[in-house]
Amino acid sequence: MEEGLLQKLDSANILVTGGAGFIGSNLCEKLLSLNSRVTCLDNFSTGHKHNLDAVIDNPNFTLIEGDIRDADICKKACEGKDFVLHEAALGSVPRSLRDPVTTNDVNVSGFLNMLVAARDAEVKRFVYAASSSTYGDSKGLPKVEDKIGKPLSPYAITKYVNELYADIFQDAYGLDTIGLRYFNVFGRKQDPNGAYAAVIPKFVMQFMEHESPVINGDGTYSRDFTYIDNVIQMNLRALTVEDSKAVNEVYNTAVGDRTNLVELTQYLKEFLSEYDPEIKNVEVKHGPNRPGDIPHSLASVEKAKNLLGYNPEYNIKSGLKEAVGWYWENLK
Repeated sequence: MEEGLLQKLDSANILVTGGAGFIGSNLCEKLLSLNSRVTCLDNFSTGHKHNLDAVIDNPNFTLIEGDIRDADICKKACEGKDFVLHEAALGSVPRSLRDPVTTNDVNVSGFLNMLVAARDAEVKRFVYAASSSTYGDSKGLPKVEDKIGKPLSPYAITKYVNELYADIFQDAYGLDTIGLRYFNVFGRKQDPNGAYAAVIPKFVMQFMEHESPVINGDGTYSRDFTYIDNVIQMNLRALTVEDSKAVNEVYNTAVGDRTNLVELTQYLKEFLSEYDPEIKNVEVKHGPNRPGDIPHSLASVEKAKNLLGYNPEYNIKSGLKEAVGWYWENLK
């Protein structure tokens, strides 16, 4: 990124909610490397304390253990902050179908608490994790920011409501916001365990154990898989962009390419077999499609390129190669 933009973050006070999670912890590390003063707010419901091992002793890092559903905690966390990166949420479409009430409490009520706290603390900008699930049943590809469909899950509804609330807080209160619609983010520190583990780390761990991963459906469903370093770049650009036309917008945060699940497993086997040749022989199985899943997802990133100067540095193969190396070194 341009040196001038990065200098804006030198000594800036930045709150990262969900900072012990996969994306949040990577953002904390990057910001601290730029000499920002970083506060992490997390209740460790889905994040992990070990994700903070690299930063916990940094004198510029502060940890607040708390829940965004607690308005007083949100207020405390926002005090004196220049910027907020709001990553805290309950992810997962299946989780939201199983427990829509908790998903709504965290993703809507918690989000509103954070907006109010950021407004009252007069933060300069509130950048938040939106979601590609907002596109719902829209058929057009690639997905363009101003054309969405009907949401297909409680989770998707909550993330769309976030965008509506952010828009209102700019219009009514002058709070500058930018939403980043994440498309299937993967990379280092993504949790491979649990019922709602993302497909890439879950499959990686299964391959490493010589277990057969199960693809939902026939494997033709496709996604715009996005490596974590592309997402970090988007967050930094959203924090530092100076063009007023770029603020109070939502942006696809992706690569602009799609990979189906059969191709994904082939790539994973290829890269993992460099460490363990036996992985080439592990069979891939197929199961039923998952309720609430959209068949295909592909982002247009033209808006982010034009207004934020975004330039994704990793495609699916180069990102997977990096991610597989990290998993092999850290989790084998």
